[in-house]
Amino acid sequence: MPRVVNLARHPTGAVTPEDFEVVEVPLPDVPEGWFLIKNRVFSLDAGFRQWMSAGAGDNYLTGMQLNEPVQSIVLGEVIESRHPDYAVGTLVNARTAWEEISLLDGSDLCSPLVAANDLALPEYMSTLGPTGITAWLGLIRVGQPKSGDVVVVSAAGGAVGTIVGQLAKAAGCRTVGLVSTTEKAQWLTEEVGYDVAISREAQPDLDRALAEAAPDGIDLFFDNVGGSVLNTVMQQLREGARLVLCGAISQYEAEVEPVTNTWELITKRARMEGFMFSDYAEEFPAVIQILESQLRTGALKTFDQRYQGIEQTPVAFCDMMSGASKGKCLVILD
Repeated sequence: MPRVVNLARHPTGAVTPEDFEVVEVPLPDVPEGWFLIKNRVFSLDAGFRQWMSAGAGDNYLTGMQLNEPVQSIVLGEVIESRHPDYAVGTLVNARTAWEEISLLDGSDLCSPLVAANDLALPEYMSTLGPTGITAWLGLIRVGQPKSGDVVVVSAAGGAVGTIVGQLAKAAGCRTVGLVSTTEKAQWLTEEVGYDVAISREAQPDLDRALAEAAPDGIDLFFDNVGGSVLNTVMQQLREGARLVLCGAISQYEAEVEPVTNTWELITKRARMEGFMFSDYAEEFPAVIQILESQLRTGALKTFDQRYQGIEQTPVAFCDMMSGASKGKCLVILD
């Protein structure tokens, strides 16, 4: 029987592997208009932690329920179909759950995938998947970088952050990445290609560190953290700055920290905008083509950490949330 990863309890504070349970479930029947996919790759995304807490749920997603599979973005292959648009053998991207087999009807960000033969399939859950698409849309569409801009990225060593930094460099920007540890900061400059990396471990005074790294101010802030980091950055904006709100990992497992420097948005004529990548679904094919081209030329590199087997999913997710992993976190199922 296929296995799923259920939410065993609503996490409080830092998520742990004990918050999840791997169980076997019966293979579902396939009604007319539906199809089955065998999942091959899970994309692990910190944002889903927001909907694991008790009482969670908002205008974007419903809260996750106990003893039900954990929501996720997946890549799978159709193995049985009663849907005219999804023949057996079709590769599919979808928002479904941590499960080996998914029953789908083609809705909820589900779409056929045509993968290039010269690129590894997991790339389509990483640089060529929701992560890369989010990075490109957030930076290019929302942030609108210009050559010479100073671009600061929080959680720069994570999945989206590693790609945003490379895209900003390609656009002619000076890049400053914010990370947790000294080791990760060194990796960020030596491997990922950031111009400067500031670690919370070595430089706990973020205000001072930013003033040294960007003495003339910040043009574009790509934020994955929120809270006090966002508040501090807002003190050092240039006129006409853009702030792109992609995530708020600081508040997924803790109380929300207040942001008090909004006056800076007024005096600096700055624009702060949040976005969800799913709002731009019609652009996905074109964005993927751009990212494929950059991968092939070497202008863009993938940084990921892969775990093997569905049973490793709880540990992989916890590693990602604690900052133990680098780049994109994936679970490979075959």
